[in-house]
Parts: sequence; structure tokens; C-alpha cells
Amino acid sequence: MPETPAGALVQGAVRLLRRVAGLLLAALLALVLVSVVARYLFATSFLGADELAIWLHVALIALGAPLVSGSALAMKLDSLTGRLPPAARRVADLLADAVVVHAGLVLAFGSMAAIALIGGTSPSLGLPEWVRYAFMLFAGGMTAVAAAVQATAQRGARHALLAVATGIASYTAASLLLAEPVGAPSLVASLVALAALAIGAPTAHALILGASLAIPFGSLLPEPAIVQNAVSGVSGFLLLAIPFFLLAGGFLTAGGLAHQFVRLAAALVGHWRGGIAQTTLLTSVFFSGASGSSIANAAFGAKVMVPALMARGYSPPQAAAIVAATSLLDNIIPPSIAFLMLATAVTNLSVGSLMVCGFFAGLVLAAALAIALHLTARDAATPSARATGKQRLLALRDALPALGLACVVVLGIRFGVVTTTEAAAVAALYALVVCCAMRSITPRGILRVLEDAAVETAAIGLLIAASAPFTFLLAVDQVGDWATQWLAGFGSNPVMFMLISNLLLLLAGMALDTGAGILLFGPLLIPVAAAMGIDPVHYGVILVINLMIGGLTPPVGMLVFVSAGLTGVSADSVFRACNPLLLALIAATALLATGAVLWPLL
Repeated sequence: MPETPAGALVQGAVRLLRRVAGLLLAALLALVLVSVVARYLFATSFLGADELAIWLHVALIALGAPLVSGSALAMKLDSLTGRLPPAARRVADLLADAVVVHAGLVLAFGSMAAIALIGGTSPSLGLPEWVRYAFMLFAGGMTAVAAAVQATAQRGARHALLAVATGIASYTAASLLLAEPVGAPSLVASLVALAALAIGAPTAHALILGASLAIPFGSLLPEPAIVQNAVSGVSGFLLLAIPFFLLAGGFLTAGGLAHQFVRLAAALVGHWRGGIAQTTLLTSVFFSGASGSSIANAAFGAKVMVPALMARGYSPPQAAAIVAATSLLDNIIPPSIAFLMLATAVTNLSVGSLMVCGFFAGLVLAAALAIALHLTARDAATPSARATGKQRLLALRDALPALGLACVVVLGIRFGVVTTTEAAAVAALYALVVCCAMRSITPRGILRVLEDAAVETAAIGLLIAASAPFTFLLAVDQVGDWATQWLAGFGSNPVMFMLISNLLLLLAGMALDTGAGILLFGPLLIPVAAAMGIDPVHYGVILVINLMIGGLTPPVGMLVFVSAGLTGVSADSVFRACNPLLLALIAATALLATGAVLWPLL
């Protein structure tokens, strides 16, 4: 950010919002942990604690929303605009900034209208129900302001003025104009959202824009209803597990515990062919059991494993590709934030069952990657000497505190000792206590982890909120029924359905962020799979895997962009280097899909 008054203003506001969001997350964690202790040790509960936690979660998302659009968490499809000539790129940037302004205005004015319409008080908290919508009023207003200030600091006042004017004009058109109603307003919303994504607008803001511009074409969701759906979409207690899992992974990395995974993995597989690549893979498997965030794993691997891979003869693009591909496992092997989002989108799915199924699916994917890494090992990537039994035991001993985190989460959820949200909160506390006991993290480091997790929570939460009205439009237009009828045209053959839907999801993963894909396609395809006789849990895992593979394919390829950006190489070269690993993952997915089809017949 240049040293200008606007740049200084942006930096100061970002620091303040990050600090307050981090402290709010700490309060949310404390509230849930106190509730857990009261329930399990004293057989009592605090009236309204769960609802208060939900309201704090909504407030956290609203507080962090202005930080999302200008950060790496915006989930932008900018690989297309990056290929445009300079003049066209400037126009695309202007329109993308206008999309953010428009979305902010929808949230702000939609919240004002909702506040005026909604009455009553919360039965357990005794607070007016409109308070939750006031959070979104702040989020929308500050998002529009932040977009204008950031545009001024990055591209100048003229660009910012044009972007704001364009955003206001499109918002006014959506609010006042009436067009000829169409049979499926969700189609208008989808086309608008795709166009916004193509010019590099953030995914969440593109979805809000689509829902807004569908209003003149007969949409049943006016602005207040858009906001109401958005708030309802993030008002589930289960979603609180997301920030807590992010915290656990953050403490694991900041406290140095993740490095113990590397030592243990190297002791176990470092002597294999391509030993350093196999070590990277096994480290990701271990990390997956504690984090649940593929992006966090990719960032850790890019900083720690890429230099080691390069030192053993792998080129920078190959090293970044290995880190990106192995990081995919974090959202498959439990705990998985992707499965939490899927259980939210399709409410009849059990999180525990998804995680058990995801564990075995993750092992299959890891085996496929291990074979691919063995076959593509570099000649210079000579294996390390085989570790002795004593060295392995020492590495296991040092890694036990970090491995204990996975046990707390998986066993606690699987055996019903705690709920998913409670397990996530306990995992975050466990990681913090272990780091403090080992004196491997400072108070400043703790605050930094809280702030990072709070902003990541806001990014994911804003995406879920924006997807809720979009999903409602799809349901009203009976897109799910249309999809069922279309697929039925190929016969009620589960094999054909699995083949077509896998291809569809792979293509969708190339253009959509994984979270958006889960929230949009989960409610559409899982009921169809169940009607075809396929276990919905098994299909849900395959759906997530297909969309996660999109993290390795252009143009979105979030995992590739993270590893490439931190490694300092071009994303295009990393995409090319991912091809052998992609083939292994697709082959493993085909095997899992075949198993899902055959399972009911066994």
C-alpha cells in the first residue's frame, strides 16, 4: 500500500477491525467453552448461551466483512482479467469494485428495511430481533466505504469515483426499474453472478449482485428478504465450528507443533523413493487431522516444505504443485470445514458420518498421491537414510501433543462425547494450552492467530450468507426438480448419474470456489443421488472431492495460487506441474465413485 493519506487510513482501519474481530472471536470461544464446562462438569447450562454465541458469530462475520473484498480471501477469479490488455483490465477492475459497492448497498439498505419490518424479541436473550440485522447494516455500509477507500489508495480518486458511481447506478436500477418477468429469475441471477466473477469480483459479492439484479425480473426475494436469508444462513450453531477449527490450525502452526509432523513424517517415509515429496504428503495427512483448512496447510507447506523440496532437486513449480495437491486432503480428512458447510447446506446429513467416510476417502486419495509421487520422483531427489527405530519413537513422542489434537476432535465427535462445535472449541483450547505449556507462542502470536482466524471466518461466513438467497432462488425456480428430470432423461442408472455429475462438478470446480460450489450444488445433487439409490453421505464426500480438485485447476485454483504466490513462481507453471497429481486424484475419485454406486448392492 503506498504511503498516502488514503493508504494510511486503510491500514489504520484494517488494524482496528482486525483487532476488534480477534477479540470478539476470543469472547466467542470463551462463551462456548464455559458452556461446555457447565454442561459436562456441573450438569447445568446457561440460558441463551447457544443463541448468544450465534449472534456473536453473525457480528464477527459482519465486523470482518469490510476486510474481505480487498484481501487474498476475496476468492476472486482474476486469472482471466490478468490476461487482458491494460485498458481492458482497468475497466474490469472498475466494474469489479462497482460490484462490491453494489453488494454493500444491498446489505446496508436491505438491513434497514428488514429492521423496520421485523419485530419481537429473542425468547432466551430478551434482545430485539432487529439487532442481528443491524450487524449486517454495519457490514454493508462499511463494505461500500472500504471499497471506495481501497480503490482510492490503490488506483486513484478518479477510478474510485467512477466505481462508486457505477455501483450506485446499478443498485438504483435494481431497486427502481421493472423489466419483463422471466420464468426463472434464478437464471438471471446466475448469469449476472458469472459475469461478475469473470471480471474479477469477489465471489460473495458477485452472488449478492446476482440476487439483487434478479429483482426486476420477477424474483421473489426483495432486498429485505435477501438480507433475511443471508442472516439465517449464518445463524446455525454448527457453523461456529469453522472459526474454532481455524483457530486450532493457527495455533498448531504458530506454536511450531506442525513442524513435529514434518519430523515424524520424514522418519516414517523419508527413505522412500521421492522421500521428501512423500514426507510432504504424510505431513499433510497429519496436518489434516488437526486443521480442516486446505489453505492453511498450503500456506504452511509453501513456507516450510517448498525449500526442502527444491533442495532435493524439484523445480520451484514442481515443489509448489506438490504442496498444493497434498493440501487438498485437509478438506477431506476430518475435521473438514468443507463437510461442515455441506452439512449446513443439506441439513439431513450427519457431520459425524461425513467425517468417518471422509477419513477413508482421504486415505485412498493419499495412497493415489503417494503412487504418483513415487512415479514422478526426480533423479536428484535422493531418499534420506532410513530412520532407526529409536529415531522414529523420538519423532512420535515429540509429535504426540499435535496428534492428540486430532484424537480430541475425531474421537469426541465419532463417539458422541461432544458436538462438532464443542469439539472444535475444545480443540482450539487444547492447541493453545499445549503451545503455552511448551512456551512456543507469545501473547502477540496468540493475538495474531485470533485476528487471522477472525478474518478467515468472516470470508467463509460472508460466502455462506451470500449463497443462502441464491440457493433460495434456485429452490423457488425448482432447479433441483429440473436437474432430476434432466438426469432422468439418461435413465435411472446410478452409474450414468455418477459419471455425469462428476464431470459437472469437476467443471464447476474450475470456475467456482469450493465453498460456493458446495452451497450451490449440494442441495441440488444430493437429493437426486439419494433418489438414484446412492448413499447421500457417500455422494456428499465425492461431491466435496470433485470440487476440491478444482483448487488445482485453472482458472480459480485457489490452492495453486496460494502455493505459487508464497513460492514466488507463476501460477501457470504450477498448474502444468500439477497434471500428474491431478490424474492420480481423478483416478482415485473414480474408484471412490464406483464404490459409492456398488455399496447399496453389497
